[in-house]
Amino acid sequence: MSSAEVKITLPDGSARSYQRPATGRTVAESIGPRLAKDALVVKVNGALWDLDRELECDAALEIVTRSHPDALEVLRHDCAHVLAQAAQELYPETQITFGPATDDGFYYDFARKEPFTPEDLERIEERMHEIVERDIPIKREVWDRAAAIAHFNEIGEKYKAEHIATLAEDAVITIYRQGDWLDLCLGPHLASTKQLGHAFKLLRLSGAYWRGDAKNEQLQRVYGTCWESEKQLKAYLLRLEEAAKRDHRRVGREMDLFHQQEEAVGSVFWHPKGWTLYRTVERYMSSRLEAAGYQEVKTPQLIDRALWEASGHWEKFREHMFIAESEDRTLAVKPMNCPGHVQIFRQGVKSYRDLPLRMAEFGACHRNEPSGALHGLMRVRAFTQDDAHIFCTEEQIVSETKIFCDLLQTVYRDLGFAEVKVKFSDRPEVRAGSDATWDKAEQALIEATEAAGLAYTLNPGEGAFYGPKLEFVLTDAIGRDWQCGTLQVDFVLPERLDASYIGQDGERHRPVMLHRAILGSFERFLAILIEQYAGRFPLWLAPVQVVVATIVNDADAYAEKASAALKAAGLRVETDLRNEKINYKVRELSHRKIPVIAVVGQREAEEGTVALRRLGGKEQEILALEDAIVRLKEEAAPPA
Repeated sequence: MSSAEVKITLPDGSARSYQRPATGRTVAESIGPRLAKDALVVKVNGALWDLDRELECDAALEIVTRSHPDALEVLRHDCAHVLAQAAQELYPETQITFGPATDDGFYYDFARKEPFTPEDLERIEERMHEIVERDIPIKREVWDRAAAIAHFNEIGEKYKAEHIATLAEDAVITIYRQGDWLDLCLGPHLASTKQLGHAFKLLRLSGAYWRGDAKNEQLQRVYGTCWESEKQLKAYLLRLEEAAKRDHRRVGREMDLFHQQEEAVGSVFWHPKGWTLYRTVERYMSSRLEAAGYQEVKTPQLIDRALWEASGHWEKFREHMFIAESEDRTLAVKPMNCPGHVQIFRQGVKSYRDLPLRMAEFGACHRNEPSGALHGLMRVRAFTQDDAHIFCTEEQIVSETKIFCDLLQTVYRDLGFAEVKVKFSDRPEVRAGSDATWDKAEQALIEATEAAGLAYTLNPGEGAFYGPKLEFVLTDAIGRDWQCGTLQVDFVLPERLDASYIGQDGERHRPVMLHRAILGSFERFLAILIEQYAGRFPLWLAPVQVVVATIVNDADAYAEKASAALKAAGLRVETDLRNEKINYKVRELSHRKIPVIAVVGQREAEEGTVALRRLGGKEQEILALEDAIVRLKEEAAPPA
């Protein structure tokens, strides 16, 4: 092959040679006109490239069309650029900063004195569709660093100029031009705005800070979504509508579960019904932990900074800790339970015969989360962790992982989540411990995961600062993913906090510490649970399981008797003796998501029966009171 040619290897293993200059488009056209028409970008040696970027050397190449797994990221990134161009065409005083693709769309941060309004978003979205129809070519250009800084300063784009100035002197500065509009960007991008299509929509506004730092200027963030097709966009918007109906804050108000207020930002006021739900889940988890050989403990809320310094958390998490000064001591409100559990382990001499030691705590923790990040129960400052630590030998890592994974999966099934994905997160950039320790921990967790029969995907660089971890991701009723459970292998903390046991050889050894959670935090998991069921809980979880509702006042005494009998059987029961029509009561109680309404009138009082109406059902079932109690008690029993 001559130096005037470039050799391209395709995904099927075949190779072709092309005369220079050759591009991804050259390759697509040589394969077929339809592929060339559908091509968006290409992957060159695994990296996404523009379709018209010249191929510099021999490479493996893959054509990316709309159906390719990487296509959405490119489409969404292009959509962010079209958004920025539209905003500046309509509001020329607006400065642009950055706009990446996200998991379900994109956003762009703007600097502008006047706040955008919902009406502005409508205008911007309309202009975006116009820009798509203009079929504007998108060109990649490489600029001199000093020239780029000068240009952006000259046109009043101080944020772009500031960012370029922070880049290395030898950094490649790439600019993408859409007609007369341009933006600093690494790319890649489509060849034309027309390729983007119209499957996008702007959704909402929020605040943001330049470079994510609250000390910097506040920006306006415009969020949008973008999909491969308008059919997919429509389906996503329907999911958003369903999500809004299920929003735990909305359902929480309707069911009188909890509230939050400014005087306790990031904390929860649990109402009686909400606390009943909380305690029901807590009791269920306690019973599962007890059966699995865990010992429950309780550790202090305030712990001297010296322990946090020894564990490494002070350096890593100090900014997220609430601090209390007492006489000559600096105390921290605990943000996690791990160091406290090591202190319990260290009391007395431990033998290899004591291992594995499974220590659990529903530990109340506090973290000083930024106010802008708080969101209902999903993200709070005061929360209870479903936390446990397993102290074991290296040889027990595999068996303990298998036991834990079995427990986790059965708990999720009991709570209504059938689909669970697993991510393996390896060493982060900032971490404690040597590379040799991390090698050992990662290898041990991989072996344990495979022994447990779990398929997993890699999540590079997302491990805890003291060890690799598994992350367990639930899929809810409307297809959303939630990372809840975790299992982390830690060789570091036992060393730092001097935990040891006496081995068979009579010598001191360090235990391995497995950090594990199933729910994560109670608050966040309950929010997920509320949205999973939209408040229509299975009978065992429902805060109020049965309401005995009267048709006529003459049945009040019998309603009270029936209610007392149901309560005696362990059911959570209320009575509704209001002087209202039964249809009104049924509608109102259904709105409150009551699973079972036991309707009683004069006939039921005379015959000793109840008419059971199920939430969402139109039919009713007449049963003798005793039979109804037996059936409902069985249905309301928590999973074994």
